[in-house]
Amino acid sequence: MPHPLARIVDQLKREPSRTGSIVITVFGDAIMPRGGSVWLGTLLEFFKTLDIDSGVVRTAMSRLAADGWLERNKVGRNSFYRLAQKGWQTFDTAAKHIYNPQAADWTGRFELLLIANAADRDASREPLKDAGFGSPLPGVWIAPSGVPVPEQAAHAIRLEVSAEDNSGRRLLSESWPLDRTADAYLKFMKTFEPLCGWIGRRERLSDADAFTARILLIHHYRRVVLRDPLLPAALLPRDWPGRAARQLCGEVFQGLLEPSEQWLDKNGSNEAGPLPPAGEELRRRFQD
Repeated sequence: MPHPLARIVDQLKREPSRTGSIVITVFGDAIMPRGGSVWLGTLLEFFKTLDIDSGVVRTAMSRLAADGWLERNKVGRNSFYRLAQKGWQTFDTAAKHIYNPQAADWTGRFELLLIANAADRDASREPLKDAGFGSPLPGVWIAPSGVPVPEQAAHAIRLEVSAEDNSGRRLLSESWPLDRTADAYLKFMKTFEPLCGWIGRRERLSDADAFTARILLIHHYRRVVLRDPLLPAALLPRDWPGRAARQLCGEVFQGLLEPSEQWLDKNGSNEAGPLPPAGEELRRRFQD
């Protein structure tokens, strides 16, 4: 394993276990473009590169299935998994945010959602965050006008407010932890810039290492970008690191794509045999 990747893996091992989250990254980034279903053995082979025990992976898979994220299909003694409806819907929303986001056109106004019912607040909290809404107060959510409202918040009271005055700017600053998001972007870049340099110098990278690096790249990046409201450029600091982080992520992703797909060609299988090839949409990621 090349030095930059080894450092990233070591950093992962020092964090609390995120096996379930990595599983979702594998499905969203690599398996969905290839039909959506994969043999458990393929996943176990990948997790060996992270030195994560097969028992830990099996436990994570069982929990994800119990929580409605995955569906299992048993064929003889072999288990195959695919994203359940909950997992697929979450991935579909996240994919737009991660790979080809489109910031809302800035009109100078925000949409304000008021959610009074406690049950509705709980059900809508994560979907609203993932859609780019911020919350200055419990039950109050805000986003630039034009951001789609998730169906879980369809019954919210909706208002439009101006952000051109001081009160609007204060509402903006209290709705999103932009300082923390900026710090997370900077940490992401510090972690993956050495790998980007390695790829740029055309250093040798095995197919297995390329796949591992690709999954960890998206795993780290999505943890930051899914909490980024993707505000219009007019509302962001001039030195906002999100732009540089996205460019870095795209360069590394494209540099890893071919060898990582070759690893899946050799090791990936589903109920019908080898995984089908991915479509052109995969190669268009980060190309906007």
